[in-house]
Amino acid sequence: MRIRTAAPAVLAATALSVSLLAASPASAAAARHQGGLHLGYIQYDSPGRDTRSNSSLNAEWVNIHNSSRSAVQLKGYKLKDNTGYTYTFGSYKIGAGKTVKVRTGKGHNASGVRYWGRGNYVWNNTSDKARLIKPSGSLQDSCSWTRGDHGYKNCH
Repeated sequence: MRIRTAAPAVLAATALSVSLLAASPASAAAARHQGGLHLGYIQYDSPGRDTRSNSSLNAEWVNIHNSSRSAVQLKGYKLKDNTGYTYTFGSYKIGAGKTVKVRTGKGHNASGVRYWGRGNYVWNNTSDKARLIKPSGSLQDSCSWTRGDHGYKNCH
């Protein structure tokens, strides 16, 4: 009889533990992204055939979002992949609550968009990891994906 009455309590405690564990990664991600720079959406596989045309290269991009309440100077920040390809920001200020898109190909930098200037793709379609590195060399944020992400990833 004690076993029967203990079983519901054990099940309830297990359900609570599982729900807390399931909530932890989302809570940790939300806490990490509050008040700072983070990787947002990443289009790592440009739609259509990979032709290496400039328009195809520019259809591969990474968004960096500033969720703080003040502008942030990105000069010296780096965006890197697993291979070591690196984009280094020149003088660029991202406003509070704003996003900058870094496109792989060539183009004219403007407000909200920067061009890497490459003639080849950066992001691996099967699996890779984008890293946002501070000028000090420490990691600001990272986001990885696999083939199962279908060409884009929401890193929020």
